[in-house]
Amino acid sequence: MDNVVPRVPEQRGPEDARQPAAEASAALRFSVLGPVRAWRGAEPLPTGSPQQRALLAALLLREGRTATAGELIDALWGDDPPSQALAAVRTYASRLRKVLSPGVLISESGGYAIRLADQHTGTPESSGSSEFSGSSGSSGSSDMSGSLDLSLAQELAADAEKAKATGDLCHARALLNKALSLWDGEVLASVPGPYAEAQRARLDEWHLQLIETRMDMDLEQGCHAEAVSELTALTAAHPLRERLRELLMLALYRSGRQAEALAVYADTRRLLADELGVDPRPGLKELQQRILQADPALAEPSAPLAPEPSATPVRPAQLPATVPDFTGRTSFVSELSEVLGSASAAEGRVMAVSALAGIGGVGKTTLAVHVAHQARGAFPDGQLYVDLQGAGTRAAEPETVLGAFLRALGTADEAIPDSLEERAALYRSVLDGRRVLVLLDNARDAAQVRPLLPGTEGCAALVTSRVRMVDLAGAHLVDLDVMSPEEALQLFTKIVGEERVASERESALDVVAACGFLPLAIRIAASRLAARRTWTVSVLAAKLADERRRLDELQAGDLAVKATFELGYGALEPPQARAFRLLGLADGPDISLTAAAAVLDLPVEDTEDLLESLVDTSLLESAAPGRYRFHDLVRLYARACAERDEQPPGEREAAMSRLLDFYLATAAEVYAIERPGDRLVDHLEATEYPGLRFTEGSEALDWLYTEAAPLLACVRQSAGTERLRRAVDLLWAARDLAESGANSHQYETTARAMCEATRAAGDARGEGRARTTLTHPLLVSGRIQQAAEQAQLAMELAASAQDAMAMSWAANDRGLTFLHQEQYADGKPYFERSIEGYDVIGNRPLEALSLCNLSRAHLGMGNVTKAVEIAQRALTAYLEIGQTLRLANGHFTLGIALTRAGRHTEALSQFSDALSVFGSHRQRLWEGTTNFRIAEVHLAAHRPAQAAQHAEQALALGCIGGDRMRGAVLTLLGRALTMLGQVDRAKVCWREALSLYEQHGGAAQAAEVRALLTPATAA
Repeated sequence: MDNVVPRVPEQRGPEDARQPAAEASAALRFSVLGPVRAWRGAEPLPTGSPQQRALLAALLLREGRTATAGELIDALWGDDPPSQALAAVRTYASRLRKVLSPGVLISESGGYAIRLADQHTGTPESSGSSEFSGSSGSSGSSDMSGSLDLSLAQELAADAEKAKATGDLCHARALLNKALSLWDGEVLASVPGPYAEAQRARLDEWHLQLIETRMDMDLEQGCHAEAVSELTALTAAHPLRERLRELLMLALYRSGRQAEALAVYADTRRLLADELGVDPRPGLKELQQRILQADPALAEPSAPLAPEPSATPVRPAQLPATVPDFTGRTSFVSELSEVLGSASAAEGRVMAVSALAGIGGVGKTTLAVHVAHQARGAFPDGQLYVDLQGAGTRAAEPETVLGAFLRALGTADEAIPDSLEERAALYRSVLDGRRVLVLLDNARDAAQVRPLLPGTEGCAALVTSRVRMVDLAGAHLVDLDVMSPEEALQLFTKIVGEERVASERESALDVVAACGFLPLAIRIAASRLAARRTWTVSVLAAKLADERRRLDELQAGDLAVKATFELGYGALEPPQARAFRLLGLADGPDISLTAAAAVLDLPVEDTEDLLESLVDTSLLESAAPGRYRFHDLVRLYARACAERDEQPPGEREAAMSRLLDFYLATAAEVYAIERPGDRLVDHLEATEYPGLRFTEGSEALDWLYTEAAPLLACVRQSAGTERLRRAVDLLWAARDLAESGANSHQYETTARAMCEATRAAGDARGEGRARTTLTHPLLVSGRIQQAAEQAQLAMELAASAQDAMAMSWAANDRGLTFLHQEQYADGKPYFERSIEGYDVIGNRPLEALSLCNLSRAHLGMGNVTKAVEIAQRALTAYLEIGQTLRLANGHFTLGIALTRAGRHTEALSQFSDALSVFGSHRQRLWEGTTNFRIAEVHLAAHRPAQAAQHAEQALALGCIGGDRMRGAVLTLLGRALTMLGQVDRAKVCWREALSLYEQHGGAAQAAEVRALLTPATAA
């Protein structure tokens, strides 16, 4: 019966619920420029049904002004409201009020308003009207600029207009870009109602107006060549929008593409005639005529750039071409653009330095070049670029780079000094008073970069490197991660083509996942597919499915993922390279510092130094403090290096053996702390490498659940090796994971793999124990027939191997399967056999456990007095042992027996004691089951309200022993609700219970529920 479910405590502080209303409202944030969403701090809040979101949106768009009930009904339903529209509005408002902080959604003047307090004073602030605020009611309003994305966008747009009016186009453009970045897909996405539709159209129009204003600034700053691409896409999306056509014509003309500019006019004229039967507006006609006449005024931006010095060349433009299929990275582009924009701001100009770090192939250079091109207008005195070759064996020397930079800036060869210090000083002098962007690509380290920084206000530097420039003073550090799945799929589709990908979307997702969402790998895979018209996406996915061949498949032309990784690996010191190779051997999503120390056979302090140095090279990631992980493709490369370079070859097996020993020894420690006196740990395989020691149970449980995924991965990885028996014992010692909702499926999958591996190895002892580990999750999830088969096999195998511990354990499990099937007399001898076996090997805690189960068997057979007596014997044994966790089993069992004996007050006392222990030990399954038993007692004592309350708590815990157990809880809940007069709700519970019984067995229970439903239906 030791089916315990660990529960990780909720990461939520009670102080959140006690915060003052002003603080709570200050922490609220809302968005309407996309899906309607709400957050309190970083925590997303539920916004309810589409109609409820429509109400929230209508109130938010009024920015604190009151909306009457009639206005809200019109907003949600227009001319065809439902008969209960007013009641529905009140219901939605009530639900929102519960979700939001107190005092935020208020009722006044027969309507509603959302009022937020000032972020600092906690007092309401008034705001002016908004173009997009809808109709106004009460004049009371609040400042939403810090809380609503639309308000922030309006504020940024207004600031941009002010900056533009003062002639500071660079700052204005940066502000507009920040405003535009607030849009997140379709405005008011999936929000119904005529008001939302009208606001969606209006906001979409404003969005386009902002884009047009920003594009106009681009052209005024001379960024016409860069603008052509975006304007081409925009005119395709909005073919009838003449202002976009006008901007495109101007951008093409200034890019030297006069014929294309005139062709745009011809296309526009034909389209307008065909679609609308009108001619282009006068402004477009005038621009066409000016282009035909080659008007000199068109050739230059309306806001001239700063005068150029007379020396030549004075305006370098060295940036490489940006890739035409640049995809995603929106947040990074915005972040970097904002930093670069600060360098060119009119007031308080500073030298901005941004350093991008990341694994090879993650797209550092592509992103940096893209951002640099976007920022060109802010640096009218030029852009410098150099590949510092930091990942190679011969990195560029700073003095050589400085010589090239000085020449590009107009310095004569004879004026360039010899020493690094003198060149750096001259370089800074030449840049003084200029606004130049310097892109330092592929840097080795901060020492290589420092002499190349402008050091002058108004200038900026972008640095890319595989190492984090933590020692580069004043740098804005950016860690570039792999793409999101959506961005990865977009990039793949852009290269391959929408037509080929659309019909094989799932295969395309498999491809980008196999690429680890690494841009370089995706680009290579997509390029291979694009060049092979006979291949399908699924063919490519199949080729990449083989992990041992994957890196070889990811190469096209001069691009290769393996070659990119090789550069980083080749630069490692020998201890770093060894750590890189050996750590790559371990499966699992990540690895802890202590587990890594076991792999490397080093002290924890030395291990941490090595791992942090690998993090700095971007070959390893710091997943969290004290935890590390590889990118999937880097792990494959590390393993290939281990196979190629690790000497002696046996060191790979030794490293994995140490890791398994570490997990087994530590899991045994956790088991022993949770179950003092239980001698299971004495029957596990011996380990040579030590594990961790814990001072308290909560610390031990924290370790087990934190390490669940890498621990189970280590077990699976040991199949087919000499570590097999130890791996099975590790699974046995970590059996609590079988009852954790987050790990139960993975535990079961691992147990099945161990059954197959031990069977294939002909190891009866190992297979018997593996079958025992598989029985447990089957019992927990209510798959009783499968559990019975596994328990029977485990008994037979353990008997043949003379494994007394496994034999007694399997006998208890076999008895439990009979209990679940209500075959109590058949289960009784198995419990008696288990008790006898545990007595022989001296395991009193497990003997008491089987006594509990024997009590249940007698109870099922109608021997209530005998059941109470045996349960009391088990509880006495637990009390003598002093166990806390299994003591709860004793209380629980005695509570059931006392319930049947009609001793309700005593039963509730036992269940209360059990519930307290189960809760403190995170046994979620048994918390739910105990609440169910408490509900039974209350129902038997004619206390339906208390019965319903505890039944609901059992359901809320979610993990209560499978669908049949859930059916039992629902049946009891329905009985309690009927007694409370809630007949309709009771019928819903019973119908769900009936469905569960019909799907998952339980003919007798199904018949009982049908009998309950029949009179209810007739009534």
